[in-house]
Amino acid sequence: MAKRFALGVVLLVSIAVLAGCHGLVKGVSSVNVTVAGGGTGTVTSAPAGINCSSPPASGTCQATFQGAPAITLTAAPAAGFTFGGWSGCASATGMSCAVSGAANVTATFTASLQSINHIIFLAQENRSFDSYFGALRHYWAQNGIADQSFDGLPQFNPTPGTPPTNPGCDPATSTTNTCVVDTGSPQVTSFHMNTMCVENPSPSWNESHVSWDVNNPVMPPPPTLDGFVEAGANDARQIVPPFNDVAGQRVMGYYDGGDLNYYYFLASSFATSDRWFAPVMTRTAPNREYLIAATSYGYVYPIGSNANDMALIPSPPIFQALESAGISWKIYVNPAGTNCGSNPSSQCLYQFSYIQNFSWGQTVLNTPSLLQKIVPISQFTTDSQNGTLPQVAQIEPASNSGLDEHPADTDVNPPCCSVQAGANYVSGLINSVMSGPSWKDSIFILTFDESGGFYDHVAPQPAVSPDGRPPHDFFPGDTCTTAVGPNCDFVFTGYRVPMIVMSRYTKKNYVSHVIADNTAILKLIETRFKLSSLTARDKAQIDMSAEFLDFTNVPWKTPPTPPTQAVGGQCYLDHLP
Repeated sequence: MAKRFALGVVLLVSIAVLAGCHGLVKGVSSVNVTVAGGGTGTVTSAPAGINCSSPPASGTCQATFQGAPAITLTAAPAAGFTFGGWSGCASATGMSCAVSGAANVTATFTASLQSINHIIFLAQENRSFDSYFGALRHYWAQNGIADQSFDGLPQFNPTPGTPPTNPGCDPATSTTNTCVVDTGSPQVTSFHMNTMCVENPSPSWNESHVSWDVNNPVMPPPPTLDGFVEAGANDARQIVPPFNDVAGQRVMGYYDGGDLNYYYFLASSFATSDRWFAPVMTRTAPNREYLIAATSYGYVYPIGSNANDMALIPSPPIFQALESAGISWKIYVNPAGTNCGSNPSSQCLYQFSYIQNFSWGQTVLNTPSLLQKIVPISQFTTDSQNGTLPQVAQIEPASNSGLDEHPADTDVNPPCCSVQAGANYVSGLINSVMSGPSWKDSIFILTFDESGGFYDHVAPQPAVSPDGRPPHDFFPGDTCTTAVGPNCDFVFTGYRVPMIVMSRYTKKNYVSHVIADNTAILKLIETRFKLSSLTARDKAQIDMSAEFLDFTNVPWKTPPTPPTQAVGGQCYLDHLP
């Protein structure tokens, strides 16, 4: 009798004809089936007996046939997969395999980007790569994970480097309202943040350019990256009432694997990048416009900040392109803390989605069939668990409930916006996909919209202007109104931000070193669903499927079991660290 072997979820196939030898009954055939490869599908037999699928390992992959009949095996790939071929058949044509006598048959199914049927993306708020993942190499050392090239904070390299610094406010020349950086400035060193809450630095256009070079914000590259503390200090002083950290030291703080244990586990299990950037050197709104449309149409401030510049963006967001192509989509919004109530309508949720910044948003608002695609976040868990996720899903950050990981905007009591609370919220969303039926054909991308004004030691990178439109909503005296440099247009990215790619096909413990920004997510969507590029920016991005995914070996047929996110950290704003 043939013996069944098991290797992971691969089912082994052998065919042995038991033709009267060793006292066995003549004319009885025993058939076993192996389903191999990176794809999924089923193999059935005629006469009936074999009904084998992978994954999961289920059905009947071994059967005994009386009378040694002619047996035909038929392969059927699942949606999005292809059939790669047979081995061990007496003869094979297409998806049919004829066997007779002793044989050992394998059916191979293959996978590709077309096997991804659900692309999910979530951008949390305002954290730089160094501030969140700078200590990742230390986490690897602590947890026995093999070291590899990784451009994090230098003090965590195998041969520790000098912790980075930024010049602070010179106490001799700084006034109450102005932080001055000069030759008398003390150095503020990178440090571990003990509080899970922190006052907000400013990532706006002017401050981002001061961070680039404290003495000359429009200096050609390479930048000095020495203005983060000065920008954070002056922003704290100009807030009314002023923040506690008028020295700007908070921008040099970082978290580690003890604080963000869930994220560190995922970044180490799946794939991340140490060259992933926000799209533009400014604040949230323009970066989120790039996230869904690959352009802010010249805005560096939220639309309406400048009374002379209030027009909606006419460029199409990705959802308009999806709708035109018949690709399903949803935008998930958390109504907690909003005015939408406990049973929020799509019309109410619309005002908390950045699609409202686009002209096409008005079409959505006035078309019931489109408006119903903006749904409460509770629907995401339902869709994940029921296998009803759309082909493209955006999750808006839970900003109004303080779960978006954004630093505290004002000194409230008690302070809000614990990074651990936000990460714990995100863990529930990711876990619902990993434990649901759509894990087999989904990709979940977690990133951040921009760096929030926190220190990062890697400079913004040259980038393609999306549409040739320069900034048009400056205020008098803004950086680039009195002096002009190469970073005065949309031809540089913003600063680095954290990013994790999670999928059944994600390469294990992989770090990409290829330059990309958040508009690469749009490129992935466009490539998968055969859509045209929205602008020159997304067209120029990397192919995320080639960089982060392995469709041959299928690294995560069974997803890992991540830890529960720690939530017990201190949360205060009145002192550092």
